[in-house]
Amino acid sequence: MASTAFGGSLTVPQGAALSVGAVLGTGVITLPALAAEVAGPASLVAWAALVVLSVPLACTFAALGARHPDRGGVSTYVRRAFGERAAGAVGWCFYWAVPVGAPPASMMAGGYVADVVGGGRTTTAVVAAALVLGTGAMNLVGLRFSGRAQLALASALAVLMLATMAVALPHGTTASLTPFAPHGWSAVGTAAAVLVWGFAGWEAVASLAGDYRHPRRDVPRSTAVAVGVVGLLYLGLAATSILVLGPAAGRSRAPLSDLLALALGDQARVVTAVVAVLLTVGAMNAYFAGGARLGAALARDGALPAWLARGHAAGEVPRRSVLVVTASSLVSLTLAAVLDLGLAPLMLLATGCFTLVYVLGTAAALRLLPRGSGVWWTALAANASVCALLVLNGVHALWALGVAALALLYRSGATRQPRLAQRSGVVR
Repeated sequence: MASTAFGGSLTVPQGAALSVGAVLGTGVITLPALAAEVAGPASLVAWAALVVLSVPLACTFAALGARHPDRGGVSTYVRRAFGERAAGAVGWCFYWAVPVGAPPASMMAGGYVADVVGGGRTTTAVVAAALVLGTGAMNLVGLRFSGRAQLALASALAVLMLATMAVALPHGTTASLTPFAPHGWSAVGTAAAVLVWGFAGWEAVASLAGDYRHPRRDVPRSTAVAVGVVGLLYLGLAATSILVLGPAAGRSRAPLSDLLALALGDQARVVTAVVAVLLTVGAMNAYFAGGARLGAALARDGALPAWLARGHAAGEVPRRSVLVVTASSLVSLTLAAVLDLGLAPLMLLATGCFTLVYVLGTAAALRLLPRGSGVWWTALAANASVCALLVLNGVHALWALGVAALALLYRSGATRQPRLAQRSGVVR
């Protein structure tokens, strides 16, 4: 079928760049070490599995976006397939993923600062708290990074990854690959559940679809480019970390700094620390801003308490929602610091939310895409894969399932109250 113009201005290179920027995030500055700590060199299998999974997942959202261009993204498709309550559950998953995702993101940057100035856990916690409070303050006054600034930060990250691989890989050795699975093959599944953090963002492909000149033609093309670039960058950096750092890869909290320092000297640690902080501020600012606006929109639509709706209109600042996100993030960060939880548990809570959103999004695709078509079978493969990832998330998936259940219960109660009021003759 010939494609028709949708009226947008986005080209394939621009769309691919935005999609890469949506997926590449703060996780890459620490994920190679976390995955290596969990599964050793066998974590490369988990990385490869997530890259392979990205293909049907990204293609599914690309197909949805091409056929139903809409900036509402996953929530819109779930609403069309399963109704308002299910769409509200998707919104809750995104909204409450921010408070459990912000602490590990800020702690990653804190780890890089501690690597330079010392102070260990104390420095990491102080920097993390400063980033959470600073990001909250920025959003309270309505200060946000522009789309160009976000893309520039993602580009800087890609350049840093390429530079790190180029200067560090010559110092690697295949001897670092043995023993390949020191913690057993089951650890690969746990590593994959953690790595979802680094691959969250493919749903943005669908949200961008309405901005393309020719969605049906250009969305699949830009998605293919984005998947290829992200896959090469992630696999390349993960392999470099293990080949060069060996067993130390799993103990590093600043793997990019360690890799660059081997080739360029310790002065490189300052550069990577600055880049890590800037990337984290940009990513957290985007998530705080998006999460706060989502919360206000959910409240406007009756999916959250009405008092959170203030500031939902275009051009307004949803300050109440910003305060909820910031305060919740500080609570999560405090618990993580006091209980010495480390990065992985909170990351698994956040990735559980993202994975459940993907489960619902791909399930919606099975209802909205032509049954039996190539894209339908692709959506089926994606749905089966993300369901498996949700299982691999283990007990941490209970957070996401609990959030979704509470969303459904809240919506049921909110719709029941007006009916009871009507029956009792109460005018609201």
